[in-house]
Amino acid sequence: MTHLLKWGIAMLAALILGAAAFWYSFFTLHPYELTEQQKAEAYEYAQPSELQMQLQPLTDTAWEFTYRSFDDALVNGQIHYPRPPAELNGPVPLLIGLHAMGRSQIRWWQDSFKDNPTVTQSHRISRMALDSGYAVIAIDAREHGKRKNPDRLLPDIMWDMHLWGDKENYEQMIHNTVRDHRVLLDWLEQQPALDASQFHVAGYSMGGQGALLLAALDARINRVLSIVPPHTDSKLALVSPLTWLDGLSDNEVLLVTANDDEHASESDNLALFNALPTKRKRHISLDGGHILPPDYVEKLKDWF
Repeated sequence: MTHLLKWGIAMLAALILGAAAFWYSFFTLHPYELTEQQKAEAYEYAQPSELQMQLQPLTDTAWEFTYRSFDDALVNGQIHYPRPPAELNGPVPLLIGLHAMGRSQIRWWQDSFKDNPTVTQSHRISRMALDSGYAVIAIDAREHGKRKNPDRLLPDIMWDMHLWGDKENYEQMIHNTVRDHRVLLDWLEQQPALDASQFHVAGYSMGGQGALLLAALDARINRVLSIVPPHTDSKLALVSPLTWLDGLSDNEVLLVTANDDEHASESDNLALFNALPTKRKRHISLDGGHILPPDYVEKLKDWF
């Protein structure tokens, strides 16, 4: 090999290493911390002067609705009761369902949507809850379902975060969806058909992450079912459940994970479970990937 060729290879290697170092320094996610004041203020919200809750009946036990959130954003969803509200013997417990990334609230009610099956089985969880006497409610997360923004699509949000280290839109999507739920809780606790002492939350994947956050940040939630939440840490401190664990000290938590999940390793999941400060916690680890085997729902029957 000639001296000139060796020199060229060395220069190319140096350029590649330099480019990689530049990308790592400026375009990857780096850990950060929130101050105590930032943590205290992060999930606060201004109660809208007018919630503008609009309910439209679907059946005698189900309604679709819209309302205005803390920043005037329009939120949509559905609420289902186990029986017509006029026939209930008293206030019933409530399950708040949070859907997975790329899905929508409709997955809590239907076994398929646009010919695509509901692989998260969230519709079956709703059915189990309703059969157990719960009401069930779900809304579209920000940037999902009817709340998609054509100028800020979900693939772009994730691409910007993973390739360029731009986490702002991702964090705001999760952060503001949690606050949308807090605004909704203000309305829910005023409903005579609902038992405000029994507000529970369940979520799959992104919804599992959101379920832990909502329960940690709002004392009106007392039980949590978090299914395959993705691993997040201090690189996404604002929306990582690990940042807010203290708020779960008085909650009952069921964590369901997979041993071959591409979004959270077994050690990640075990660390999350061990870090939960509550004594009322249980961990179910299943064989499989991020999309759990369909029969996993059978293991949740005793949760209701």
